[in-house]
Amino acid sequence: MARYPPTPKLTVDAFWVARGKLLLVRRGRPPFPGRWALPGGFVEAGETTEEAVRRELKEETGLSARAGPLLGVFSDPRRDPRGPTVGIVYHMIGSPRVPRGGDDAAEARWHRVTELPPLAFDHDRIVSEGLRQRRRFSALRPPT
Repeated sequence: MARYPPTPKLTVDAFWVARGKLLLVRRGRPPFPGRWALPGGFVEAGETTEEAVRRELKEETGLSARAGPLLGVFSDPRRDPRGPTVGIVYHMIGSPRVPRGGDDAAEARWHRVTELPPLAFDHDRIVSEGLRQRRRFSALRPPT
């Protein structure tokens, strides 16, 4: 059997903004216990990244949404202290409801995008990019 070199782990994150608020989870486990992060986690064998982001969102917040446009791919080898990861982040589309923390999330809550807490991993960079994209997309929409 062929041997493959060690490679980064594949992760997904959900970027969901509704009514000026961003959905975040407070981490219940290391790394960064107690810090806020985008809902997400590792992709499991046999699932697409879109399936994985929906599953992680449901497990960590109790909410359902569909994966919308790709926000970006983040691959800095230092983004996770457990080892190198490649994160695929999606804009999520759905009807916002009251979340509840589950799985490894101690809490889930909508935060005003103007009053975000300190974030874990490289999620501050991801959120900045996601908000920039939202402003650009909304500027392109014709007036109604």
